[in-house]
Amino acid sequence: MNRRNRILVPVFLLVALVAVAGCKKKQPLPQAPPPPPVAAVAPTAQLTATPTVISAGDQVQLSWRTTDATTVSIDGIGDVPSSGVKTVTPTASTTYHLVARGEGGSADASARVTVNAPPAVVVPTNTMSAEEEFKANVQDIFFDYDTYDVRADAQSTLAKDASYLVSHPNVKVVIGGYCDERGSNEYNLALGQNRADAAKNALVTAGVATTRIRVVSYGKEKPFCSESTEECWQQNRRGGLTMDR
Repeated sequence: MNRRNRILVPVFLLVALVAVAGCKKKQPLPQAPPPPPVAAVAPTAQLTATPTVISAGDQVQLSWRTTDATTVSIDGIGDVPSSGVKTVTPTASTTYHLVARGEGGSADASARVTVNAPPAVVVPTNTMSAEEEFKANVQDIFFDYDTYDVRADAQSTLAKDASYLVSHPNVKVVIGGYCDERGSNEYNLALGQNRADAAKNALVTAGVATTRIRVVSYGKEKPFCSESTEECWQQNRRGGLTMDR
Protein backbone atom coordinates (compact mmCIF):
# COMPACT_ATOMS: atom_id res chain seq x y z
CA MET A 1 0.00 0.00 0.00
CA ASN A 2 1.45 3.29 -1.04
CA ARG A 3 1.73 6.28 1.25
CA ARG A 4 -1.40 7.99 -0.10
CA ASN A 5 -3.60 4.99 0.54
CA ARG A 6 -2.27 4.67 4.08
CA ILE A 7 -3.45 8.24 4.77
CA LEU A 8 -6.92 7.83 3.17
CA VAL A 9 -7.85 4.72 5.16
CA PRO A 10 -7.89 6.42 8.59
CA VAL A 11 -9.73 9.40 7.18
CA PHE A 12 -12.37 7.12 5.71
CA LEU A 13 -12.82 5.28 8.99
CA LEU A 14 -13.20 8.57 10.89
CA VAL A 15 -15.91 9.78 8.51
CA ALA A 16 -17.77 6.48 8.82
CA LEU A 17 -17.71 6.61 12.61
CA VAL A 18 -19.08 10.17 12.63
CA ALA A 19 -21.86 9.16 10.21
CA VAL A 20 -22.85 6.18 12.35
CA ALA A 21 -22.88 8.32 15.50
CA GLY A 22 -25.05 10.92 13.78
CA CYS A 23 -27.66 8.30 12.87
CA LYS A 24 -28.40 7.45 16.49
CA LYS A 25 -31.76 8.81 17.75
CA LYS A 26 -31.40 11.62 20.29
CA GLN A 27 -32.79 10.76 23.74
CA PRO A 28 -35.35 13.32 25.13
CA LEU A 29 -34.31 15.33 28.15
CA PRO A 30 -36.02 14.23 31.42
CA GLN A 31 -39.03 16.43 32.35
CA ALA A 32 -39.32 18.10 35.75
CA PRO A 33 -42.05 16.60 38.01
CA PRO A 34 -45.26 18.68 38.32
CA PRO A 35 -45.46 20.91 41.40
CA PRO A 36 -47.41 19.48 44.34
CA PRO A 37 -51.03 20.72 44.71
CA VAL A 38 -51.50 23.73 46.96
CA ALA A 39 -53.26 22.74 50.19
CA ALA A 40 -56.33 24.79 51.16
CA VAL A 41 -55.81 27.05 54.16
CA ALA A 42 -57.59 25.91 57.31
CA PRO A 43 -60.14 28.39 58.74
CA THR A 44 -59.60 30.26 62.01
CA ALA A 45 -62.29 31.40 64.44
CA GLN A 46 -62.53 33.77 67.41
CA LEU A 47 -65.59 34.51 69.58
CA THR A 48 -65.87 36.77 72.63
CA ALA A 49 -68.73 37.83 74.90
CA THR A 50 -68.77 41.14 76.78
CA PRO A 51 -69.52 40.99 79.67
CA THR A 52 -69.28 37.32 80.61
CA VAL A 53 -71.29 37.61 83.85
CA ILE A 54 -74.64 39.45 83.91
CA SER A 55 -77.90 39.63 85.82
CA ALA A 56 -81.15 38.41 84.28
CA GLY A 57 -82.42 40.95 81.75
CA ASP A 58 -79.01 42.48 80.98
CA GLN A 59 -77.52 42.50 77.49
CA VAL A 60 -74.34 40.88 76.15
CA GLN A 61 -72.34 41.85 73.06
CA LEU A 62 -71.02 38.92 71.00
CA SER A 63 -68.04 39.68 68.73
CA TRP A 64 -66.50 37.23 66.30
CA ARG A 65 -63.93 37.06 63.51
CA THR A 66 -63.02 34.22 61.14
CA THR A 67 -60.64 33.72 58.21
CA ASP A 68 -60.73 31.42 55.16
CA ALA A 69 -64.29 30.27 55.93
CA THR A 70 -67.15 29.89 53.46
CA THR A 71 -69.88 29.41 56.07
CA VAL A 72 -70.07 30.60 59.68
CA SER A 73 -72.82 29.83 62.20
CA ILE A 74 -73.47 30.34 65.92
CA ASP A 75 -75.65 27.91 67.85
CA GLY A 76 -78.96 29.50 68.77
CA ILE A 77 -78.44 32.36 66.30
CA GLY A 78 -77.88 30.67 62.92
CA ASP A 79 -75.75 31.68 59.97
CA VAL A 80 -73.75 34.86 60.46
CA PRO A 81 -71.20 36.86 58.41
CA SER A 82 -67.50 35.97 58.58
CA SER A 83 -67.07 38.69 61.21
CA GLY A 84 -69.47 40.88 63.15
CA VAL A 85 -71.09 41.99 66.39
CA LYS A 86 -74.51 41.06 67.80
CA THR A 87 -76.32 42.02 71.00
CA VAL A 88 -78.15 39.22 72.82
CA THR A 89 -80.16 39.01 76.04
CA PRO A 90 -79.77 35.50 77.45
CA THR A 91 -82.28 34.53 80.12
CA ALA A 92 -80.10 31.70 81.45
CA SER A 93 -76.39 30.84 81.52
CA THR A 94 -75.41 30.01 77.95
CA THR A 95 -72.36 28.83 76.01
CA TYR A 96 -72.35 30.38 72.54
CA HIS A 97 -70.61 28.06 70.05
CA LEU A 98 -69.33 29.28 66.68
CA VAL A 99 -68.36 26.95 63.81
CA ALA A 100 -66.47 28.17 60.71
CA ARG A 101 -66.21 25.84 57.71
CA GLY A 102 -64.09 26.23 54.58
CA GLU A 103 -62.22 24.27 51.92
CA GLY A 104 -59.38 23.68 54.38
CA GLY A 105 -61.57 22.17 57.09
CA SER A 106 -63.38 23.70 60.05
CA ALA A 107 -62.66 25.66 63.21
CA ASP A 108 -64.79 26.50 66.23
CA ALA A 109 -64.80 28.88 69.17
CA SER A 110 -66.96 29.25 72.29
CA ALA A 111 -67.89 32.01 74.71
CA ARG A 112 -69.61 31.36 78.06
CA VAL A 113 -72.07 33.85 79.58
CA THR A 114 -73.19 33.33 83.17
CA VAL A 115 -76.60 34.77 84.04
CA ASN A 116 -77.20 35.40 87.72
CA ALA A 117 -80.80 35.21 88.89
CA PRO A 118 -82.18 38.48 90.24
CA PRO A 119 -82.49 38.70 94.00
CA ALA A 120 -85.71 37.38 95.37
CA VAL A 121 -88.38 40.01 95.88
CA VAL A 122 -89.00 40.38 99.60
CA VAL A 123 -92.54 41.53 100.31
CA PRO A 124 -93.56 42.34 103.86
CA THR A 125 -96.30 40.02 104.99
CA ASN A 126 -99.84 41.31 105.45
CA THR A 127 -99.07 44.68 103.82
CA MET A 128 -99.83 44.03 100.14
CA SER A 129 -102.60 42.19 98.37
CA ALA A 130 -101.75 39.67 95.66
CA GLU A 131 -102.77 42.17 92.97
CA GLU A 132 -100.72 44.96 94.55
CA GLU A 133 -97.70 42.66 94.70
CA PHE A 134 -98.26 41.77 91.04
CA LYS A 135 -98.37 45.43 90.00
CA ALA A 136 -95.23 46.15 92.00
CA ASN A 137 -93.23 43.44 90.23
CA VAL A 138 -94.72 43.05 86.74
CA GLN A 139 -94.41 45.95 84.30
CA ASP A 140 -95.87 46.75 80.89
CA ILE A 141 -93.72 46.94 77.76
CA PHE A 142 -93.82 49.48 74.94
CA PHE A 143 -93.51 49.25 71.16
CA ASP A 144 -92.31 51.46 68.33
CA TYR A 145 -94.80 52.87 65.81
CA ASP A 146 -96.49 50.35 63.49
CA THR A 147 -94.49 47.33 64.69
CA TYR A 148 -94.75 44.48 67.15
CA ASP A 149 -91.01 43.77 67.42
CA VAL A 150 -89.92 43.50 71.07
CA ARG A 151 -87.38 46.25 71.72
CA ALA A 152 -84.20 45.75 73.78
CA ASP A 153 -85.62 47.66 76.75
CA ALA A 154 -88.80 45.58 76.55
CA GLN A 155 -86.75 42.36 76.55
CA SER A 156 -85.16 43.41 79.83
CA THR A 157 -88.58 44.22 81.32
CA LEU A 158 -90.07 40.91 80.20
CA ALA A 159 -87.12 39.00 81.67
CA LYS A 160 -87.85 40.54 85.07
CA ASP A 161 -91.59 39.91 84.63
CA ALA A 162 -90.88 36.28 83.82
CA SER A 163 -88.63 35.92 86.87
CA TYR A 164 -91.47 37.02 89.14
CA LEU A 165 -94.04 34.80 87.40
CA VAL A 166 -91.79 31.74 87.52
CA SER A 167 -91.32 32.23 91.28
CA HIS A 168 -95.12 32.58 91.69
CA PRO A 169 -96.48 29.59 89.74
CA ASN A 170 -100.09 30.13 90.85
CA VAL A 171 -100.32 33.61 89.34
CA LYS A 172 -101.90 33.91 85.90
CA VAL A 173 -101.55 36.92 83.61
CA VAL A 174 -103.54 38.67 80.90
CA ILE A 175 -101.55 40.46 78.18
CA GLY A 176 -103.44 43.23 76.38
CA GLY A 177 -102.24 44.55 73.02
CA TYR A 178 -102.72 48.34 72.67
CA CYS A 179 -102.16 50.79 69.77
CA ASP A 180 -102.20 54.55 69.28
CA GLU A 181 -105.05 56.32 67.50
CA ARG A 182 -103.56 56.25 64.00
CA GLY A 183 -104.88 53.66 61.53
CA SER A 184 -108.20 51.86 61.16
CA ASN A 185 -109.89 49.86 63.89
CA GLU A 186 -109.37 46.61 62.00
CA TYR A 187 -105.68 47.25 61.42
CA ASN A 188 -105.02 48.19 65.03
CA LEU A 189 -106.90 45.16 66.37
CA ALA A 190 -104.57 42.93 64.33
CA LEU A 191 -101.50 44.91 65.41
CA GLY A 192 -102.58 44.76 69.06
CA GLN A 193 -102.98 40.99 68.79
CA ASN A 194 -99.47 40.65 67.37
CA ARG A 195 -98.06 42.79 70.17
CA ALA A 196 -99.76 40.71 72.85
CA ASP A 197 -98.56 37.48 71.19
CA ALA A 198 -94.98 38.81 71.00
CA ALA A 199 -94.99 39.53 74.74
CA LYS A 200 -96.47 36.12 75.48
CA ASN A 201 -93.83 34.33 73.38
CA ALA A 202 -91.05 36.12 75.29
CA LEU A 203 -92.51 35.03 78.65
CA VAL A 204 -92.95 31.44 77.47
CA THR A 205 -89.35 31.38 76.22
CA ALA A 206 -88.25 32.58 79.67
CA GLY A 207 -90.02 29.66 81.38
CA VAL A 208 -93.61 30.77 82.05
CA ALA A 209 -96.14 28.08 81.18
CA THR A 210 -98.31 29.04 78.21
CA THR A 211 -101.41 27.84 80.10
CA ARG A 212 -100.91 30.70 82.59
CA ILE A 213 -101.08 33.42 79.92
CA ARG A 214 -104.14 34.83 78.17
CA VAL A 215 -103.90 37.42 75.39
CA VAL A 216 -106.43 39.97 74.12
CA SER A 217 -106.22 42.84 71.63
CA TYR A 218 -107.79 46.21 72.45
CA GLY A 219 -106.46 47.96 69.34
CA LYS A 220 -106.90 51.70 69.84
CA GLU A 221 -110.15 51.42 71.81
CA LYS A 222 -108.68 51.78 75.33
CA PRO A 223 -106.03 54.52 75.19
CA PHE A 224 -103.98 55.40 78.26
CA CYS A 225 -103.48 58.95 76.97
CA SER A 226 -105.81 61.03 74.76
CA GLU A 227 -103.50 63.75 73.38
CA SER A 228 -102.31 63.62 69.77
CA THR A 229 -98.59 63.85 70.58
CA GLU A 230 -95.73 61.39 70.19
CA GLU A 231 -95.30 61.19 73.98
CA CYS A 232 -98.96 60.24 74.33
CA TRP A 233 -98.92 57.83 71.38
CA GLN A 234 -95.92 56.04 72.90
CA GLN A 235 -97.90 55.44 76.11
CA ASN A 236 -100.67 53.83 74.04
CA ARG A 237 -98.35 51.49 72.06
CA ARG A 238 -97.92 48.82 74.71
CA GLY A 239 -98.31 45.30 75.89
CA GLY A 240 -100.17 45.64 79.19
CA LEU A 241 -99.77 42.88 81.79
CA THR A 242 -102.47 42.45 84.40
CA MET A 243 -103.26 39.75 86.90
CA ASP A 244 -105.80 37.23 85.61
CA ARG A 245 -108.42 36.64 88.29
